[in-house]
Amino acid sequence: MRSIRPLLGATGLAAALALTATACGPTEDGAAGKPAASSPAGGQDGQGGTELPKDLADKLKEHGVDPEKWKNGEWKNWDKDTWLREAKDFVNPVIEGLWKPERMQTAKSPQKTMAAGDLSGDQGVTDPEPRPIQAVPEEKPYHKNAAPVGKVFFDSPEGSMVCSATVVKDPKNPGKSNLVWTAGHCVHAGKSGGWYRNIAFVPAYNDLGKSPAQLENARPQEIAPYGVYWADWVATSGEWISQGGPTGGEGAPYDYAVMHVKPENGGKSLEETVGVALDVDFQAPQAVGIPAMGAWGYPAAAPYDGALMHKCVDRPGRLTLSPGTPTMWRIGCTMTGGSSGGGWFREVPGEDRLVLVSNTSIGPVTAGWLAGPRLDEGARGIYTMMSDKFAGR
Repeated sequence: MRSIRPLLGATGLAAALALTATACGPTEDGAAGKPAASSPAGGQDGQGGTELPKDLADKLKEHGVDPEKWKNGEWKNWDKDTWLREAKDFVNPVIEGLWKPERMQTAKSPQKTMAAGDLSGDQGVTDPEPRPIQAVPEEKPYHKNAAPVGKVFFDSPEGSMVCSATVVKDPKNPGKSNLVWTAGHCVHAGKSGGWYRNIAFVPAYNDLGKSPAQLENARPQEIAPYGVYWADWVATSGEWISQGGPTGGEGAPYDYAVMHVKPENGGKSLEETVGVALDVDFQAPQAVGIPAMGAWGYPAAAPYDGALMHKCVDRPGRLTLSPGTPTMWRIGCTMTGGSSGGGWFREVPGEDRLVLVSNTSIGPVTAGWLAGPRLDEGARGIYTMMSDKFAGR
C-alpha cells in the first residue's frame, strides 16, 4: 500500500484535513441498530415527525400530491407523472425516524453511476490512465480527522442508496453554514428521471470505524455522532438534469450539487455542530500545477461494505469524455460506488488548509481510478444561488 505522506510532506494534504478537527464533540443524536438484509425503498417507514412546512406542503399540492400521504409512504410512488424533475420542483419533507441505523446499513451504492462508459471518442485533453492508488482507511475517530466528510442517504426507484458528501462554507452565513457539496447523481436521476427522495446527510458516519457486525451493538453517537440532517433545498446543474445518465454521459463534467440541510431534531447550524466547513475553489490551477489532490468517501461496492471512510491521494491528471465537453480531473484510486459525491481536496500553497475542488463522479467498473468535474463558473453560480437563497437564516 502506497504511503501518502512522502508525496505530500509533513504538512501535506492528509495532515491538513486532520487539522480541521471539530472544536466541539459529537452529540448523542441518532439511534443504534443492527444490519439487516437489503431492503427495497419502501422498507421501514417513519411515521413520526413534525408538520410539513407550509411551503413544502403547498409545493406538493401544486403537483397533486397530498402532503400527509407523502409522509406516510406516498413518496414510494415513482410514477413518471408524479416524479418531480425540474430545478424548481425539489421537495424533501422530513420524515422523522425514517433513516434508522439499520436502514442506513442496508442502503446500496449507486454502482451504475460509477461506470465510465465508452471513452473511445476522447479527442480532447486526456492524460494517460493513472496507476491505481490503493484507498487508505481514514484514521479514527472521524470527527477528529475528517469532520467535514459524511454519507448521503436517499431513496430511488431501485431502493435506498448511499453517496458521500462534504460540509462547505456558506459565504452569506459565515461560521453557520448548512451547505453540503455532493454529486448531481446523488440527488437527481438526470435525463431519465427526477429528484431522489428522503435525502439526508450524516456527517462523520460510523465515527469509530466499526465493522457492520460491530455496529449491531454500537451506541447512537457512534453511528450518527452529529445526528441526521435533511436536505430542505438542493440545486444541481441544468446539464446534469438534461444530459446525465446511468454511466454519467455527457452530464458527467457537470455532475455536482449543493444541498442546504437542517437537523432532524433541531439545533445549531451544521458548521457550528461539526466544527468546520471547507472553502470551495472555483479557480484551481491547471493539473500540472497541483502536486496532489485527495478524494474522501465511503466506498460501498465490493470489496468495500460502506461502513468505513477511505481516502486516496494522487497527482491529478485530465480526462475528456467526448469532444466539446469540459475536461474532468482524474486520479488513481480503488474506491468504488458509494464514494460518489465525496469531496476532492487540494492544499492551498503556503497555508495549512484544504479547499474543495471537485467531487467523485465516475470511474471504471475495474475501480482503478476516479474522475470528478472541474468546478467552473456554472458550479460557482449554483453555490452562490444556494448561499443567497438562505442568507441570514
